[in-house]
Amino acid sequence: MRNMEQAEYLAKKYANAIFRLSYIYLKNTHDAQDICQTVFVKLLTTPMEFENEQHEKAYILRMTANACKNVLRSPWHSKTCSLDVCADIPVPEPADNAVLSAVNALPARYRSVIYLYYYEGYQAIEIAEILGISTSAVYTRLNRARTRLKKMLGGSDYEALHE
Repeated sequence: MRNMEQAEYLAKKYANAIFRLSYIYLKNTHDAQDICQTVFVKLLTTPMEFENEQHEKAYILRMTANACKNVLRSPWHSKTCSLDVCADIPVPEPADNAVLSAVNALPARYRSVIYLYYYEGYQAIEIAEILGISTSAVYTRLNRARTRLKKMLGGSDYEALHE
């Protein structure tokens, strides 16, 4: 029960001062609230005796300032930015998913060979070992899958454009 009384006393007396100081350092409401919580947890877990009220207040504000400086020094804080700054960055256009959709439309035996060969970078011998089929079966499936993909994606038009 002693901790509850102490927590109420500290919150009533120092919560505003801790929050304001944290906000001045960090310029972010959420980070300032995190610092308040951190300072209160430290105060409640390490009991201390102070000479007088001014010494207590000076200690708590010094603890708050040090906690804020630790946040500002952290690598995480230096790699973040506010949402206002990030809102000005244009969002990249979604990629054309025609090829991926066509690959997903293939039968499973062709889809798995295409995926392992093109997306994972395995050689035909390795694919044969993974799937438990012969190397010639891998080459046959790759050839048939390529033919189907060419038809699905309008391969004759593609070839005419790039000749």
